Amino acid sequence: MIDLRLLREDPDRVRASQRARGEDVALVDSLLSADERRRSSGVRFDELRAEQKALGKLIPKASADEKAELLKKASQLAADVKVADAERDAADTETQELLLQLGNLVHPDVPVGGEEDFVTLETHGDIRDFGAEGFEPKDHLELGQLLGAIDVERGAKVSGSRFYFLTGIGALLELALVNAAIAQATAAGFTPMLTPALVRPQSMAGTGFLGQAAQDVYHLEKDDLYLVGTSEVALAAYHMDEIIDADRLPLRYAGFSPCFRREAGSHGKDTKGIFRVHQFDKVEMFTYVTPEDSQAEHQRLLEWEKQWLTSLELPFRVIDVATGDLGSSAARKFDCEAWIPTQGKYRELTSTSDCTEYQSRRLSIRVREGKQVRPLATLNGTLCAVPRTIVAILENHQQADGSVRVPEVLRPYLGGREVLEPVAK
Repeated sequence: MIDLRLLREDPDRVRASQRARGEDVALVDSLLSADERRRSSGVRFDELRAEQKALGKLIPKASADEKAELLKKASQLAADVKVADAERDAADTETQELLLQLGNLVHPDVPVGGEEDFVTLETHGDIRDFGAEGFEPKDHLELGQLLGAIDVERGAKVSGSRFYFLTGIGALLELALVNAAIAQATAAGFTPMLTPALVRPQSMAGTGFLGQAAQDVYHLEKDDLYLVGTSEVALAAYHMDEIIDADRLPLRYAGFSPCFRREAGSHGKDTKGIFRVHQFDKVEMFTYVTPEDSQAEHQRLLEWEKQWLTSLELPFRVIDVATGDLGSSAARKFDCEAWIPTQGKYRELTSTSDCTEYQSRRLSIRVREGKQVRPLATLNGTLCAVPRTIVAILENHQQADGSVRVPEVLRPYLGGREVLEPVAK
């Protein structure tokens, strides 16, 4: 959530942020009104309580005639205090509910618009000309089947659409990717973490995933637990309700977990293969820093993502995501999109978001600097979303005979294999 003091001092900035996101601007005025009622009812309650306490001291000293009148007044005051207390609680509840609906303040440099209004910041690597090489590229599913690596038919039989098996070399390729990604993250100073896949409502809400993204979340009603769509949720809630000493920052974690997404609203999109699925594994970077360092840390996370994709020898571009596609928690987000030959376009492989103080306020995570205690900043960045990375590797490194060249960074984790060969049928 944002700072209520900032809302009071500069409501136009918050309105502008809501407008840029394409979200309800009237929410700002509703929140200002609720906050004013909360504060005024709080003052009224304090005044009545003070009067009630003062009266309580007079009653024992009063004469018999005076005492009757004072007791009558005390009875009325008690009723007024009860009403004021209820009004204060109601206004406070309304304020908190409205505050939780408000998105993070958008960074002023973020391009304004929807999903297609991003700005390309840089491109890396060379796109192969398969025509010049004399063959038509196969898509990742055909390659995966040739290699004995992907089985979507049995995935659908067992679990339904958008589920899959990774088999044989496909399973080994996932393990190689995860181990290589964790190795890079560990070398960069991240603490490896294996995180829970089920979290409590306060963890999911605290990271902002029960707002805009609620339709994509799996909820186990009987247990009131949520399946995470990213280990960001568990890593953000890891320090919930804690105060962290400033000399411990930055804290950097690399979480590995299964991820679950309903993919609501994606009907008919990416239905073939394993690009858009309901369950996948991912290595996620998550960091805690001081608010002043969040923009610099955002650039560091982006550089680690670029290092990873470069090591996989993939052509990719970096985009500055537009305001309408940020998600409620992010003030700014950069995506790295890899070239997918058979689709003839770049597709998102990694994403990094600067969430400033938004999540830490919701989760009550603060930093202590001397005698000062205040919210800190949280950031996240995908290092390796496994299925999409497999898609990009298979399609970009395929050879005419259906084999796939293994990027050098993965070879030590695949027993030295340089090429993945088609299996005999």
